[in-house]
Amino acid sequence: MSNESVETTNERSARRKRPVVVLGATGAVGQRFLQLLTDHPWFEVSALAASEQSAGRPFSEACRWGLPGEIPPGIADRVVRTLDPEDVRREIPGSCPIAFSALPAAVAREVESRFAQAGYAVVSNVSAYRYEPDVPLVIPEVNPEHLLLIDRERARRSWPGFIVTNPNCTTAGIALAVKPLDEAFTIERVFAATLQAVSGAGYPGVASLDALGNVVPYIDGEEEKIERETRLLLGRITDGARTEAELLVSAQAHRVPVIDGHTVSLSLQFERRPSPAEAIDVLSGFRGSETVRGLPSAPDPPIIVRHEADRPQPRLDRDAGGGMAISVGRVRTCPLLDLRMVVVSHNTVRGAAGASLLNAELLVAEGWIV
Repeated sequence: MSNESVETTNERSARRKRPVVVLGATGAVGQRFLQLLTDHPWFEVSALAASEQSAGRPFSEACRWGLPGEIPPGIADRVVRTLDPEDVRREIPGSCPIAFSALPAAVAREVESRFAQAGYAVVSNVSAYRYEPDVPLVIPEVNPEHLLLIDRERARRSWPGFIVTNPNCTTAGIALAVKPLDEAFTIERVFAATLQAVSGAGYPGVASLDALGNVVPYIDGEEEKIERETRLLLGRITDGARTEAELLVSAQAHRVPVIDGHTVSLSLQFERRPSPAEAIDVLSGFRGSETVRGLPSAPDPPIIVRHEADRPQPRLDRDAGGGMAISVGRVRTCPLLDLRMVVVSHNTVRGAAGASLLNAELLVAEGWIV
């Protein structure tokens, strides 16, 4: 997309904010959606929806607010709707509004499909449809072309709306870090050892007696998600279908007593082995496509390279770029593979609500949402 068309989209979006509904608004990721959508230039929260236990009550009564600061203006007194698109329509009339999904996995598949069938653009942080061959799994800086799957999704499922997903919170940081290196040097193997914050487990999450002073070397399903999603995100669209990247990914996941911010130690093998200096140059210079750089939530730069011996650290670096940038450091040679490095990303911003928000902005910029 040209610079002129990006500017036109920005100007048009500033004139008319699009109404959105947050599904699962009372949960941890739903709250983060509401926080990030406050004063957003393109979107306006017009409805909240949650389980039957919360529906019909003011948000302030239905929700135990867990983020720093107060509930965003205009949200506390809003009555929570049911997870029924027709109920939400009473608050957001008109065609094809946007539904941000922060639903529990157990109900997401059924609810998201109902909203897509009702004509909503469902932008999901949930895993329910991530691995469907016709549903885009997208990080805007990594694989924006995968939005082309929307046409196949609509045709196959006869939905007037659609579903677009973002990856697991840990995969988000890994894929963004390895994408420019893969483009420059072709990655063949990825080994990832993760140190994941307790907020990644939601609320109430991990019991304090399990987490404090401890490392839990198991997170249900996490290693499999990292391995598969990294291959999908680095894959290609050929003849309208998605093919996984041909690389080996091995992950070991650990829960650690950090509130926010996932840390990943990576070791990488390449078809053409770069020096640490070459890798740093590529990481530092990465910006993603011109379209993505024009989006309101896109960080500039998306990858921040730290040169200190003891960085990145989650407490110091998770909020880089408003939580939307990842930090990479300790880039050095690896005696087993070719290079090793450390990545820190904000798991509930870049890895969750912020990722969906950026996907929605890309959908607007590319004309999928009008």
